Amino acid sequence: MPKQSSSEARKYHHGDLKPALLDETARILREEGESALSLRRLASNLDVSRTAPYNHFENKDALLAAVAEEGFRRFEKAMKDARRRHRRSTGNETLRALVQTYLKFALNNPEYYDLMYGRKSWHGGAKTESLATTARMVMRQDIERLERLQEKGLIAADVDVVYYERIFWGTMHGISRLCLDGVYSDRVSVRKLCDHTADMLWQILDPSK
Repeated sequence: MPKQSSSEARKYHHGDLKPALLDETARILREEGESALSLRRLASNLDVSRTAPYNHFENKDALLAAVAEEGFRRFEKAMKDARRRHRRSTGNETLRALVQTYLKFALNNPEYYDLMYGRKSWHGGAKTESLATTARMVMRQDIERLERLQEKGLIAADVDVVYYERIFWGTMHGISRLCLDGVYSDRVSVRKLCDHTADMLWQILDPSK
């Protein structure tokens, strides 16, 4: 594909175009849906040549995979920030905060969440090795954190942290999906459900059991 023009290079120097493409893609997905998305539309919205987006993404599937990957990075930051805010809280209180943070991220960022866990990202053309690596890294970092807590005696020694992590993700994805699809719509009840979910998960981790 042709390189960007000099005016485009000035407007999006030092790789600024790629994040702009990702942000604009997320906006279109959120406000208009995937059917309204195309690389040509992105180029028009960002006032660059039609070929400029192809310098970063081979096709629409590659673009969607990159948005999903960005979603995992944003999700990890949200969870990390929640742990930092509750670093002096009890284990159960921290877990409640993490459950709430997970659900809040899903509900506030459906344009990312739907791609992060969507069938197209994992069984369709949008899957890339980079996306798979980023998703595995997020899970691996959480497993390693649990292992450190286990070594310090802050969670039960007999817990298989790999299977616990799968249970946590599976449980939270189920609740999030039901909320996103409108099956669970009462926010007060959902918050109560999340607290009960965290309490049940803590029963697995509780070192005093």
